[in-house]
Amino acid sequence: MIHTAVGQFGHLFVILAFVSALVATFAYFKSGLTTTAPDEITSWRRFARITFFVHAAAVLGVVFCLYWIIGNNYFEYHYAWDNSSLSLPTEFVISSFWQDQEGSFLLWIFWNVVLGLVLIVTNRSWEAPVMTVFALVQAFLASMILGVIVPGIDLKIGSTPFLLLRESMPDLPVWKMNPDFIPADGNGLNPLLQNYWMVIHPPTLFLGFASTLIPFSFAIAGLWLRKTQDWIRPALPWALFSALVLGVGILMGAYWAYETLNFGGYWNWDPVENTSFVPWLVLIAAIHTMIIGRRNATALKTAFILSIATFILVLYSTFMTRSGILGNASVHSFTDLGLSGQLLIYLLTFTIAAIGLLIYRWKSLPSDEEEVSTYSQEFWIFIGATLLCLSSFQILATTSIPVYNSIAESFGVVLNLALPADQIAHFNKFQIWFFSLIIILTGIGQYFWWKRAGKEKLQVLYIPLMITLLISAAAITIGKVSNISYIVLLTASIFALVANGSILLDIIRGNYRLSGGAVTHIGVALMLIGILFSSGYTQVVSINNSGLMISRSEEFTANDNKENKENITLWRNKPERMNDFLLTWRDVRIEGRDVPGYIPMSWVEMIEGDFHAVAMRDIVVNDKVYHEKGDTLEIYPENFYYEIEYREPSGKIFTLYPRAQINPRMGLISSPDIQSKYNKDLYTYVSMVTNPTAEPQWSPTEEFTVAMKDTFFVNDYVAILENVVRTEEVEGVALGPNDAAVKAVIRVLDKEQEFVITPSFIIRDRAIGRKPEVSEELGLRIQFNEINPQTGQFTFAVNTTQRDFIVMKALEKPLINVLWLGTFVLIIGFIMATFRRFRDFVKMRDKEARETAAPKSPKMKPQRV
Repeated sequence: MIHTAVGQFGHLFVILAFVSALVATFAYFKSGLTTTAPDEITSWRRFARITFFVHAAAVLGVVFCLYWIIGNNYFEYHYAWDNSSLSLPTEFVISSFWQDQEGSFLLWIFWNVVLGLVLIVTNRSWEAPVMTVFALVQAFLASMILGVIVPGIDLKIGSTPFLLLRESMPDLPVWKMNPDFIPADGNGLNPLLQNYWMVIHPPTLFLGFASTLIPFSFAIAGLWLRKTQDWIRPALPWALFSALVLGVGILMGAYWAYETLNFGGYWNWDPVENTSFVPWLVLIAAIHTMIIGRRNATALKTAFILSIATFILVLYSTFMTRSGILGNASVHSFTDLGLSGQLLIYLLTFTIAAIGLLIYRWKSLPSDEEEVSTYSQEFWIFIGATLLCLSSFQILATTSIPVYNSIAESFGVVLNLALPADQIAHFNKFQIWFFSLIIILTGIGQYFWWKRAGKEKLQVLYIPLMITLLISAAAITIGKVSNISYIVLLTASIFALVANGSILLDIIRGNYRLSGGAVTHIGVALMLIGILFSSGYTQVVSINNSGLMISRSEEFTANDNKENKENITLWRNKPERMNDFLLTWRDVRIEGRDVPGYIPMSWVEMIEGDFHAVAMRDIVVNDKVYHEKGDTLEIYPENFYYEIEYREPSGKIFTLYPRAQINPRMGLISSPDIQSKYNKDLYTYVSMVTNPTAEPQWSPTEEFTVAMKDTFFVNDYVAILENVVRTEEVEGVALGPNDAAVKAVIRVLDKEQEFVITPSFIIRDRAIGRKPEVSEELGLRIQFNEINPQTGQFTFAVNTTQRDFIVMKALEKPLINVLWLGTFVLIIGFIMATFRRFRDFVKMRDKEARETAAPKSPKMKPQRV
């Protein structure tokens, strides 16, 4: 049965959301015009508010319909079929909502609705102009998922998530045979996104993107109403909130990359990463100029420019990642759904309108009567904001190379510009110096901000400088830091810690609520130290000392055989020395949904394509029986965990379980497992594996007839028939009272180990049966074929296959926990600053409301006595 109703309702809600956003835009615009009659303003505002509430209800309806389709596995819809599957657990079903473009746009629309409703309640005096901008943005965003074709001109507007599979893929032959065909299962979530961080990272990131609209809207409202300074007070706490949420979203993405991807880091300077980072940098610069904008005209003008630029950069980021313009330049970008024209119109509309309004009002903005002193608070904040903007410009200028090529092609010119071959080295070369200067300014700026330094008091900086030099000298010596740019960054970060720490101690003695800035700066300094050591001094410990080439593929031979040199091969249960560790790959494991940890794959027999397995033995973990032999259990599909035992020189053993998935579309997808210590992480992932689900390719059968204690050679191993003994049990075979079975005990000698293989010979109901035994470690299958009582000899059939192996890489990342500690401190600082500014805004708003509401006392005329 095809569930068309829910899709039709969803599409109807999208149209309603789009139309109501346009109507709300017009109504709020009318209520915000000074030319509108006073008695009409209230009615227009009431109508606009009701219309926006209708819009909010319609958006919630769209969200509900799409979740209903995905959650109920309606695979007749393209969106559910392409992003979800029966095997996905609930949390990944939720995250499949925003895997494709339509869902991520809807997530953005949803957050805008939430923020808009909050603004209506909390900022009534600014409601009309601010919500005009909000509603117009919502109309543009809703058009992205509209999915309608304008008749006559055949113009498609938006891409709807409510397309049936037969509508999105009409050329499939199956529709001719069965018009009501519904796939039994969906494609499922991208394996790389099957991580708990991806359940919370995209909603957080899109809340950050959505919240950048608030300071933008207040800036536009300030220009519109000519309240060129008043807009800062309500906008500043929201700007801090936006910086907090967007920063947390970016950091979540970095940790997801570190935990899930196998490039050995957390930031790859990928274009999509950059296009989220640049708006955040500009927003930080905007916040600093907003702080001093009420008392400095230059900072006020800059605050207007940067608040507008932040939102425009978010739109530019959206255009780059969703228009297909990046092509293969990014592993994160979406494919073009035909929305590039709409996205460009969206970007240009707000860019031209905002810049045009700013230019129109520019002469009415206040000007400074005298130059800012070098020793003033404003000067150092302004310099810091300038450096943040220069840093973001360098990132954006390089990241936009595909855009330059596309613009030139539209004019018939071929530029053939290419992104840097080594993007990490390219960006680091510039950003290390930018952030060295920025982090120094966080320390100096705090001294000037709290007036501990000035024209006659520069000597107060000598003590933190001397402490910095002493600590830096020790850190450089102990850490063996020799690169000049690293020395500068480390020294600058330590200075920021010392200077901001000193200021923080003084602030805490007074009012700790004012310490958000110092705490945030300390967090940034810690992050830079963690980034410096964990990235700059990462050590590969899996050095291939065998002298053998692991693979001749381009992936392994590129860069002077880099991967051949930095990976080692492990055979099952065969110890291998790696640096100070003795490594042994023990087993392949899978994950049961109701069993803690990982289950050895040999304990179950997996049912292909069903995401279930049959227990081949009792599944016992920590003395608790979770499933008995023969039970059917649910498993997480596709993922295999490779049990790698690490033995330290002290004899201590720990085990890591790097994950791998052999995906038909994407090849081998591997994720690391990480052992964290206070001073470093050991980061391990597999680079190559034998397919654990593939049937082995056995060699032609070779027969051996031997007597007891005879030696024979199988493959490269020496085998000895040690004994033949009677047995009462043969795995998988039920023996009756009149049946008989014997096992051959064959010792197989490898170079460093000995293995025992016990194939069985069975006489059951007067028929002969044979139960071969397979040694995955040796790639051997031995079958007990015949017993000759006259000669006392035994015949065995032997087949060989490729031995199971894995290729793995291990890295040590020193002081990475300093990075994660810094992110935590940074977040705490932002939270403190955000709450402080919201508290100040609420106090001022309530004070102004009381003054406005208070009745004026009538003037008393003096009376004659």
